[in-house]
Amino acid sequence: MTTETNSSKLKLPCLGYGLGLRVEYYEALLENPGHVEWLEVVSENYMIPGGRPLAWLEKFRERFPLAMHGVSMSIGSTDPLDEGYLGRLAELARRVEPAWISDHLCWTGVQGVNLHDLMPLPYTEEALAHVVDRVRRVQDRLGRRILLENVSSYISFADSQLTEWQFLAAVAERADCLILLDINNIHVSAHNHGFSPLDYLDGIPAARVQQFHLAGHEHGEHLLIDTHDAPVVDAVWDLYIEAVRRYGRVSTMIERDDHMPPLAELLAELDHARLLAMSLLQAAA
Repeated sequence: MTTETNSSKLKLPCLGYGLGLRVEYYEALLENPGHVEWLEVVSENYMIPGGRPLAWLEKFRERFPLAMHGVSMSIGSTDPLDEGYLGRLAELARRVEPAWISDHLCWTGVQGVNLHDLMPLPYTEEALAHVVDRVRRVQDRLGRRILLENVSSYISFADSQLTEWQFLAAVAERADCLILLDINNIHVSAHNHGFSPLDYLDGIPAARVQQFHLAGHEHGEHLLIDTHDAPVVDAVWDLYIEAVRRYGRVSTMIERDDHMPPLAELLAELDHARLLAMSLLQAAA
């Protein structure tokens, strides 16, 4: 795959402010989308031949720009890349023509077993070289750059030689991919591991940041737990402002996966994100 390395040509056009497409909101989004400018779809939900999910997806494709977001690429696993999965992903991309395709910087299974969870990686040079090679091969297979998202974590590896943000930045630069920066996950992991979320933001190359996720979490006894089942908290809004200050106008979405509120509540959160970003960007202009 031939790619441009000029930083001004790295990123794709900004889509504005969007939501994750969930079945609970299918009809409401088609009837009254509010100020939703784009939708992110979970790739695996539509990687099937025919049926109602694809019929719904065609309706949304006619109304909104779409981005595809996966949870099963397992880019950090030591298992061989799943060529069947990549083939189905490529076929869905041909059908949907998404603005971009993303997945997570993690592993989700090993020895053919899918753990259905986003497992963190050791931040070592060996793991870095392994992930970079796999990302390059995936991008060659899909014929496009992909976005990789930072995951929340609750343990760290004693062998890690790099910080999480150094690892993510190095993967993006060496594999020539883009970044989906989950602001909530930075806040969660910063609390759990005791690092500065601002140091994290400062360590990420702005030219690679294509998208933001905003979501909620839960307080455990000692840890914050990334649940995507609650409103965005003030600390995450504050960190979002700092991200906009560093990276400028970036496609932003509210991610909600459980305890689904009325659509109006998510639209209000989305409008709040838009207002925060636009106020900051206008003041800086």
